[in-house]
Amino acid sequence: MRNCCCSDEILVLPGTGSFTREGISGTLNVTSAGIRGGIIQDRFGRRGEEVVDGMPTRSLPFSVSGAPDGTASYALTLLDYDAIGAVGFLWIHWLAANIRQPGLPENASVELRGEFAQGVNSWGAPLLGAGAFEPAAASCYGGMAPPDSPHRYVLTVYAMDQMLNLRDGFRYHEFLEGISGHILAAGVLVGIYDN
Repeated sequence: MRNCCCSDEILVLPGTGSFTREGISGTLNVTSAGIRGGIIQDRFGRRGEEVVDGMPTRSLPFSVSGAPDGTASYALTLLDYDAIGAVGFLWIHWLAANIRQPGLPENASVELRGEFAQGVNSWGAPLLGAGAFEPAAASCYGGMAPPDSPHRYVLTVYAMDQMLNLRDGFRYHEFLEGISGHILAAGVLVGIYDN
């Protein structure tokens, strides 16, 4: 995917203008038991059993290794750039910050609610009109439901130098502002979920 700016060292997101590579310790190794052979397992999307009003809620597990010294927390995005061709905008499946451990277990979005901050996913996008979830209901993992073809889902995990000033219900632009200047390292994992 070339909708984000990637290098061999770290993922650099548009909108993080004050971010520089100076002081970057390297790339995190991100793995997930929910992704096998590049395929996201059914239970984390619309074919799973935990679905609320059409939104899958069983979140992917992940583990991180290689975090640099000074890592105080982790943050993540789970994004679907392929959604741009299907619905006209990037689909945000999960935003999370202030994760204290190097990874989360399966279904942490529900079972560990309140132990880390979660932002509003695209199931709560105003562009969906009357079908949009309220922000509080969309401040969680909203799993995969590609409407047209198999989509690639990009999980990016960031090692942060501090806890971020983000609370449940933050938006993506607030996430970008919050991580800017505080990224020590990052890692990317891509999985496919078909329709």
